[in-house]
Amino acid sequence: MAGALAVGGFALSLTPRDSLGNPLGLLGLAALALLWAARAPRDAKRDAMLPALAVMLSAFGLTVIARLSGDLARKQEVWLAISLIIAILLGPAFDRFRRLSAYKYVWVLGSIVLFALVAVFGQEVNGAKLWIRVGPVQYEPIEIIKLFIVFFMAAYLAETADVIASAKPFSLRANAKYLGPLLVGWGASMAILVFERDIGMAVLLLAIFVAMLYVATRRLDLIAGAAAVFALGIWWAIGHYAYVAARVAAWHNPFADPLGRGYQALQGLFSLAAGGLFGTGYNLGHPALIPAAETDYIYAAWAEEFGALGGVILIAAFGIIVWRALVAAQAQPDIYAKLLATGLAATLGFQVFIIVGGVVGLFPLTGVTLPFVSYGGSSLVANFLLIALLWAIGSERPARSRS
Repeated sequence: MAGALAVGGFALSLTPRDSLGNPLGLLGLAALALLWAARAPRDAKRDAMLPALAVMLSAFGLTVIARLSGDLARKQEVWLAISLIIAILLGPAFDRFRRLSAYKYVWVLGSIVLFALVAVFGQEVNGAKLWIRVGPVQYEPIEIIKLFIVFFMAAYLAETADVIASAKPFSLRANAKYLGPLLVGWGASMAILVFERDIGMAVLLLAIFVAMLYVATRRLDLIAGAAAVFALGIWWAIGHYAYVAARVAAWHNPFADPLGRGYQALQGLFSLAAGGLFGTGYNLGHPALIPAAETDYIYAAWAEEFGALGGVILIAAFGIIVWRALVAAQAQPDIYAKLLATGLAATLGFQVFIIVGGVVGLFPLTGVTLPFVSYGGSSLVANFLLIALLWAIGSERPARSRS
């Protein structure tokens, strides 16, 4: 953790004067990070790289946000403190993470309730209805819902993986009996996502579902079926939601409307091109020309001033987290822990792939955030919880200490 704080501290030292809050606030964040790292149980050996990389990536994100908007950077500092405090407070509960499996249907019910709250009280931004505002605080419930879906799927598949794997593809009775609750829980969430117009998170949930289902059952027919149903849903959304069609059109040919729907995508590509291999240098580029640079296009803002090499370093940091999470999953003695760690790793990995792929033009951009780096309190809290859970799952301790 000390090394991560040193690297993050150096990055933050480059920020424009007065773009961040009181220096004592940064020292407080460093103290919280050290306290988080120090609270690991004495009888457990944990992967210190996970919290360290999360803190370092957050510092990188804060550096870029401060470059774009001092006001947003100061808000991000507050959310970073909240995220660390929540991770510290929930740490003892996460040490007993296997107890989460007892509440598998609670996670589905909780997801549906949160979706309903968004449908009734949510605010629509850029065509998608995703946020709930309570006083001055605006929160995106889907960031927590994605964790709930992983909890549910890990618990259900841990109980039914063997029978699902052994069921014949054309045995409707066997598949309906054991896949029914799984598909109803996942399908309800996906349907609500489509109707609430958050296609990006729908893609993420599909990727998580497919990854966990394949790890549990190795059934390619289920994966193909899920992908086919989802493709039909996307086709329907393109035909019925103007903002989805506009994003697809902007991806297909941004030059067709360079000052309208293609403007954001083109500015992002120009920013990447301007950065070249080594970047323009911090505070020497023009990332503020990209609309929503602090959220949707923060990877382009980073790569413009730190170059393609800086972009590779950022992706490599995420890759290390995912790799170490999957190694921890393989080391677990029970299928529930394996699936839970795999689902959390897939959540982080696919989220990075979706947003970075959208920024560089591999596929249409979605509203998914870059974990730890993009501005957003709900995303920051959810991803610190994700790392805290992975950190607990990867603990090595005597068998009698496991619960």
